[in-house]
Amino acid sequence: MPSQAQRPGATLGSYPEQPSEGPVGLDEMAHRTVVRATHRFKTSRIYRRRFLAQVNQSGEALAGASGHELKRRALELRQAFMRQGLVDELVVPAFALIREVSGRALKMRHYDSQVLGGWVMLNGMLAEMETGEGKTLTATLPACAAAMAGIPVHVITVNDYLAKRDAELMAPLYKLLGLTVGAVTEELTDEDARRAAYACDVTYCTNKQLAFDYLRDRVQIGHRQSGLSRKVDDLQSGPGKSLLLRGLCFAIVDEADSVLIDEARTPLILSRPVDSEFDADIYCEALDLADGLAVDAHFVVDEKAHQVAITDDGEARLEDMAAEMSEFWQRRRRRRLLIEQALSARHLYVRDRDYLVRDDKVQIIDSNTGRVMADRSWEMGLHQMVEAKEQCEVTPARESLAKITYQRFFRRYLRLGAMSGTATEVADELWSVYALRVVKVPSHKPMQRIAGPSRVYLSIDEKWSQVVARARELNAQQRPVLIGTRSVAASEHLSDLLTREDLAHDVLNARNDAEEANIVSRAGEAGRITVATNMAGRGTDISLGSGIKELGGLHVIATERNEARRIDRQLYGRCGRQGDPGSFECILSLEDELVALYAPGFVKSALRLLLRNGNPLAQRLGAATMRLAQLILERRHAQARRELIKLDQRLGDVLAFTGPME
Repeated sequence: MPSQAQRPGATLGSYPEQPSEGPVGLDEMAHRTVVRATHRFKTSRIYRRRFLAQVNQSGEALAGASGHELKRRALELRQAFMRQGLVDELVVPAFALIREVSGRALKMRHYDSQVLGGWVMLNGMLAEMETGEGKTLTATLPACAAAMAGIPVHVITVNDYLAKRDAELMAPLYKLLGLTVGAVTEELTDEDARRAAYACDVTYCTNKQLAFDYLRDRVQIGHRQSGLSRKVDDLQSGPGKSLLLRGLCFAIVDEADSVLIDEARTPLILSRPVDSEFDADIYCEALDLADGLAVDAHFVVDEKAHQVAITDDGEARLEDMAAEMSEFWQRRRRRRLLIEQALSARHLYVRDRDYLVRDDKVQIIDSNTGRVMADRSWEMGLHQMVEAKEQCEVTPARESLAKITYQRFFRRYLRLGAMSGTATEVADELWSVYALRVVKVPSHKPMQRIAGPSRVYLSIDEKWSQVVARARELNAQQRPVLIGTRSVAASEHLSDLLTREDLAHDVLNARNDAEEANIVSRAGEAGRITVATNMAGRGTDISLGSGIKELGGLHVIATERNEARRIDRQLYGRCGRQGDPGSFECILSLEDELVALYAPGFVKSALRLLLRNGNPLAQRLGAATMRLAQLILERRHAQARRELIKLDQRLGDVLAFTGPME
């Protein structure tokens, strides 16, 4: 497991990473025991106070130093790190130096809470810091310290916008310390440019870009290529000349619960286009056959399991319809698979919720972040089926080249640190899978975020009416309002309702993501109404305009529960940041997807009756019902992640003799 110290057997050399298997049995138990004991000692109150006192004392000596003296001190520390490694005796003066340089280069000096957060991450733990506590600046402490020791650092976040923004914002600090910084985003398509970005001392990137580049390297290295033959290649073409990354040395994962938990349900598959016997006409014919089937009679839709199943009557109906068609449709197994995919495209995948159509292309929307995953596609012909449904150009089928799960990928780092504002709920899973202990870091200023009531209504229409009324009321007070929705369709529907009421507003969703920075920069102004999907839920810092604090700060309205409490808390965390005032409330309905699918039927019936009668217990029961539905879904997703880990382990055991699974 990743920890402050390398695990026994870590692979070094031209492409350093942890071995796939790692210690097992008693060795694993002993290793985890040592790691846990070390973590507890280094996060104890006495140790933290001593560490902070040492950093502050070391920083006092730098207060009057000139810029030339600071650069000289940075060079001396780098040389000392190279000789001794990341020892605590050098980390203290390094943190003090980074803090002083940051104050001069960025006009932002690390608070004591940020120093503690950086210390936690450098020691292989997850720092849980309240939203708005400045995690971007906090990450520079472990990143700079490790980079000064010659360790390549990857600062990983959830989207290209944050990766590019953070790299540009923190660049002056790295430059003054003599370190290089790069950013890897989707728009960086040139391989040489990517390689150069990864060659920097500190590289900001997203989890998807990084994992896929790692898979490309695995394909380049080859399944059976030995370490010796790799060294021969390095002598011929230069170390790692053909590879993108320099290995997996030290990762700092921002929004760690999103990356390591929410994203971990789906394996990453690197693929390439191939010729297929299926053309666009085949997909269109499959959709026509699917349209000839009746729901419940010929097929069953299970929205909870997100799958469809054809009944025996459906099989008979398909056989009758295909009797007069070409020979292609006479093979029963192939016909069934294609029709099931066609039914899934028709009944399970919804436009402007699961995907959007832009420039005649189907682009998948990440439900957790609200962002488009332009480089992703569904497998086994489903993506082509959706393209045919939307009458877009059908892209070629793809074959898998390499595959990895996030659980397996991040455990390969020699050192892994993380940060998030919402990790307590999944602390056990983070420890069991990644050996990441969650440490709560106290906030710099007292929290002033006020939680409003959760109100539940019978219908979606009634809910939207209340949302518009509440937005109008707050707008009259000149308070900025952020209204969170779960889908592009919902955000655009609410936008239409606000327009009818002559309420000026901005909309931030996957369709207009290019305007994100501009919309976010205005969201804290007086009287501003912003409607946003989960794009505004993580890493978005909304600055308050003049006089807004006196009005109560930003107000957030949640219009639907998300798949996990943590994602809800991220939305609420857009207000009341860094000691500023703010408030939030929830306006929900019994027809919301989460309740409709996962709340028990008898509970919904009782709640519906209480709401119609205006019973005062209705709202309390409504809040409990929403939480119950959310809890059921959280457990389903946790079970899916456990099953994926088990499957990954079984495949590793079966294919152990073939080399790395990728």
